[in-house]
Amino acid sequence: MYSHPKLTELEIERILRPSWQIAGHVSQIPASGDYLTFELGSDSVIVLRDAAGGIRAFRNVCRHRGTRLLEGTGRCSGRITCPYHGWTYRYDGSLVATPAKDSFPELNLQQHGLEPVRVEVTLGFVWVCLAGDPDPPSRLWAPIQEELTPYRLEELVPTQPLYLEVWNVNWKIAMDNYLESYHVPIGHPGLNRLFTPDYEDQRGVPGIARGFSWMREPASSRWSERIYQKHVGAVTAPYLPEPNRRSWRFYSFLPNIGIDVLPEQVNFFQILPLGHDRTVIRGAAFGVRDDSREMRLVRWLGNRINMQVNKEDKFLCERLQRGIADSGYRPGPLSSIESWMLEFHDLLRARIPETRLPVPPVLFSPVDPTNR
Repeated sequence: MYSHPKLTELEIERILRPSWQIAGHVSQIPASGDYLTFELGSDSVIVLRDAAGGIRAFRNVCRHRGTRLLEGTGRCSGRITCPYHGWTYRYDGSLVATPAKDSFPELNLQQHGLEPVRVEVTLGFVWVCLAGDPDPPSRLWAPIQEELTPYRLEELVPTQPLYLEVWNVNWKIAMDNYLESYHVPIGHPGLNRLFTPDYEDQRGVPGIARGFSWMREPASSRWSERIYQKHVGAVTAPYLPEPNRRSWRFYSFLPNIGIDVLPEQVNFFQILPLGHDRTVIRGAAFGVRDDSREMRLVRWLGNRINMQVNKEDKFLCERLQRGIADSGYRPGPLSSIESWMLEFHDLLRARIPETRLPVPPVLFSPVDPTNR
């Protein structure tokens, strides 16, 4: 399940495309014509602020011969124009002009607008869905939305640019890692110095696992952690309740999204397969607008701590990828602290019944030209 290229193709088709993905935050496209793009496998989506201020999403594909229209983030000056042949679209996706129009005598512009993609804004994030009809994010997050209200997620602005980081692992290994805190005391010594393990506080709702860690009282032996402990509670006043100022909160949204809610900012990341043994981690950080020196310091320290945790996770996941490739490896038991992995694995088994087999089915295997 963690090494077969064909299985990764099925996971994109049956699990990731029919799921809600974060394209970005509303603050990243504040004005009409602002856009960002999101890529999943071979698919690409444009998320655009239209002339009326609404948010739309389209397949990032020209309706002429399929050219990719936009890259990254930016601003369209009035229109979306294909860089290949100049087909031009309005912000609402409708085709408005084609060069050499007379060479298309039967072309109906109304039939060749950009293909829309399902889009919804929830918790301040812009979510898109490429296939299927899953429940909307607003319904999925509703049972725990109230506890997120103090963080004013709709008001956030970027505090760090979007980043892309490639790990040499199967994407499911990275998601398994985020779904369990059993590894924290050994794998993340800095995080363990700062916070209690969240074994007791884990709780969740269908499709969303969550865990709360509480800041320890003794000062850390490391200067960056110690200064963070000292200042974070005071800097985040007054909009957070007192307990929240000493807590890091982790939300895992199946199948591949993490949202880390810290006192000073909110981080999101996605785990996206580049192949069966390579994964891109896509993420960004946001915070309530605050340019004070104290807040800048706390966010810098929080990012420093978080990036060290990320570095450790990459190291651990890549070691695991190499280990499970050993021909003698057989899966061992899961701890009760790893229980959220079970929901993820049940999702995999439900959508891809082939994963229940002890060996890959014949259709997964390379064709032997000598065996006819």
